[in-house]
Amino acid sequence: MSYYRSTLLIAALALGLAGCAHRVDVSQAVRTNLASPGRSTTVLAVYEAWFGMRDHIEVGYSSHDRVLLGKQIEQARGLGISGFVVDWYGLKKPFIDESFSLMEAEAQARNFKVALMYDELRREPNTTEDTIAALDYAYQRYIAPEAPNAGAYLRYQGRPVIFIWPNTQLTDWTAVREHLQRWPQPPLLIYKQMTSPPRDNAALDGYYLWINPGRKGWQSDGSNWGADYLNSSYSQTAAKYPGKLIIGAAWPGFDDRRASWSEHRYMAFRCGKTLQDTMRSYWEYSRSTDSSPFLLIATWNDYEEATAIERGLANPAVEHPWTGGSCK
Repeated sequence: MSYYRSTLLIAALALGLAGCAHRVDVSQAVRTNLASPGRSTTVLAVYEAWFGMRDHIEVGYSSHDRVLLGKQIEQARGLGISGFVVDWYGLKKPFIDESFSLMEAEAQARNFKVALMYDELRREPNTTEDTIAALDYAYQRYIAPEAPNAGAYLRYQGRPVIFIWPNTQLTDWTAVREHLQRWPQPPLLIYKQMTSPPRDNAALDGYYLWINPGRKGWQSDGSNWGADYLNSSYSQTAAKYPGKLIIGAAWPGFDDRRASWSEHRYMAFRCGKTLQDTMRSYWEYSRSTDSSPFLLIATWNDYEEATAIERGLANPAVEHPWTGGSCK
């Protein structure tokens, strides 16, 4: 499917489609569910910048296409999304690094924000040193005031925001924090929420929630879409980590059954209601706190785990255009 033809599916973000028992307008859902009285929430979406690499599926476009990046930014803005959080591996994956460089340049030109989600590499013997080197590189090229497109980098209260995707217990984040404090503007480090606090909790500035079916786990029919996880996690994470930022999450569903790394996990999309309900959970939490300035949508374009929202969530024949399945 070509990208230009597939953009017509953005109309499906209105999701008033005959095959759906539940008619959910995603664009309206974004705005309505973030209209918390007296609060201003910045909506972000996780962005995968690896399309065009041989080890990822073909989706009809390259993450190095600046025209494409500009169109994606405008589409995201039209939904009320203010920035992309780009999954990033440092110089270990130069294709993705170049994608981020191009994305930041387009964001700078379009009054849009970008941030890094530093994805730790597994089984690295020098993971702490590698992390410091990667983030120093990112600072010089993307974040520092003198970096060419630094105005597009996401900041909160003047500090750059870096999300962390944990893949190892070997990184000494206390040592990383001590080093990063030497930056003229030390970053906010936002770590993925875990069952138990990481050993370096004091070095971290906050936690973000992520796709999770809840205590009953993944079900073959996808019925566990995360309601109990969200309801408990917002309150419990805030209580467990007082003084930390708690970043909310919303998702349209999940299906990794066609991914090369599949664990056969599935969460029903429910014709847009999963996205609507996960957003509503965030709204109910955020209206009572000042510690959650961002909502993170998972994701803008991860087709391998079927969480992409850029091409719509449903059509009359299937629940999700990438995975299939009835919409009911």
